[in-house]
Amino acid sequence: MPSLFGKIIISSPDINDPNFENTPILIVEQNERGAVGFILHLPLMKNLNELTEFIACPPIPLYIGGPMDQENLFFLHRRPDLIDGGMPVKDGVYYGGDFQQAVTHLKNGSLTENDICLLIGYAGWDPEQLEDEIKEGSWIISEHPASFAFDK
Repeated sequence: MPSLFGKIIISSPDINDPNFENTPILIVEQNERGAVGFILHLPLMKNLNELTEFIACPPIPLYIGGPMDQENLFFLHRRPDLIDGGMPVKDGVYYGGDFQQAVTHLKNGSLTENDICLLIGYAGWDPEQLEDEIKEGSWIISEHPASFAFDK
């Protein structure tokens, strides 16, 4: 199976997991340790400035990135000119980087919610698990570009 890195997968109607019903996920990492991705377009119904440590930030919406590690904030962005250290995914989308730079640019308005997607948690698979789930029909590989993450 070709690499899923940078691809969007969508759960099939046959998926047997309520966490992922009708869910698009952007795969940001795939290697010998497994795969990591983020659910797209599932609002947390909370904004960044509602978290105590980010009260001075603008009201950027938070999204549920997946059921794993929901104690941490992750982010995708389209501004490598403002945020150092992001890993290029595909179609001008970057995963992570210097979060303090992101916060600074959010506060001064040079980074907007059109440029960043803030996620609580992630979706993860063990080695070969995602590939097996695709073969059994739980996931469909989409033709959506990675930038679909920013189409809200």
